[in-house]
Amino acid sequence: MGFRMGIVGLPNVGKSTLFNALTKTASAQAANFPFCTIEPNVGEVNVPDARLTNLATIAKSANTIPTRMTFVDIAGLVKGASQGEGLGNQFLANIRETDAIAHVVRCFEDGDVVHVSDRVDPLADADTIDTELMLADMESVEKRLQNVVRKVRGGDKEAVQQERLLRAAMEALEQGKPARTVTVDEDDAKQWKMLQLLTTKPILYVCNVGEGDAAKGNAHSDAVAKMAADQGNSHVIISAQIEEEISQLEDDEAEMFLTEMGLEEAGLDRLIRAGYELLALETYFTVGPKEARAWTIKNGTSAPQAAGVIHGDFERGFIRAETITYQDFVDCGGESPAKEVGKMRSEGKTYIVQDGDVMHFLFNT
Repeated sequence: MGFRMGIVGLPNVGKSTLFNALTKTASAQAANFPFCTIEPNVGEVNVPDARLTNLATIAKSANTIPTRMTFVDIAGLVKGASQGEGLGNQFLANIRETDAIAHVVRCFEDGDVVHVSDRVDPLADADTIDTELMLADMESVEKRLQNVVRKVRGGDKEAVQQERLLRAAMEALEQGKPARTVTVDEDDAKQWKMLQLLTTKPILYVCNVGEGDAAKGNAHSDAVAKMAADQGNSHVIISAQIEEEISQLEDDEAEMFLTEMGLEEAGLDRLIRAGYELLALETYFTVGPKEARAWTIKNGTSAPQAAGVIHGDFERGFIRAETITYQDFVDCGGESPAKEVGKMRSEGKTYIVQDGDVMHFLFNT
């Protein structure tokens, strides 16, 4: 399990260029005019994790299988999209299918690249998209309320819950706040998610800067960082231009290029790490002679649930999980040495998996 992140933004902010670079493909046509991307381009990338490589080396695993992340490059949105302007309806439908939104905002000056509003103002760009998403949610909530009210009159208990949540969402939206600002009880979480409101998606603002600003950003990205912090969202600084150049290089050349630019790692690594933090995700590993594999789970996942990510039978027949921390596995030099010195633990159904755990599940068939 990885996660699905939609790359959104106004036309000509660098979405498709970034998508091409991150997925190391040319499948997203990058051109200097609005609505260049019509159908969403989908690309999967390996999630880089040095721990997996280390584990595979120690265990002499024949294969190494990282977890995967899916990027969806979605058509550029313009003002009025919630009313169907541009490719608005298509854009909004594609966002519903993602786990999070990477909102690319233009933080670079370039007279040769046309801006849809003839100016560089990332805060105004972000506000345009936020507003359209909220307007689309308001329309969706209004339609659903009309249908739910009838069911409430008929005594439908689930409809009563839906109406309460829809009205809570509408109250926030009418105040100019996204639906994710609504506090939802655990008992309502499942029903809330089923509403599929666009503004419940967590947002990661991607500040697309020029090459010279890739290391430290600029005044535009500073403004976005403050906005993101005020909203409780995240941000990351990336130069799509640099990422595109790196994608064409071999690993050694790419590392040298990054060093010359004053960067410690590629933008892909920063973007994925920020995405993991945004969605409260973590990684556990299964390691053996055949393969070393990384698995992505939510923070707070129990051992049986983590086993279920591999196969449903593992969760249903769960007995226990033999567990070694990543550091103990490395320090001891593998599973057997770790077991010999008492670093392997036997964990039951209530155990909450920790990031970096190396696990072996025992289950009944």
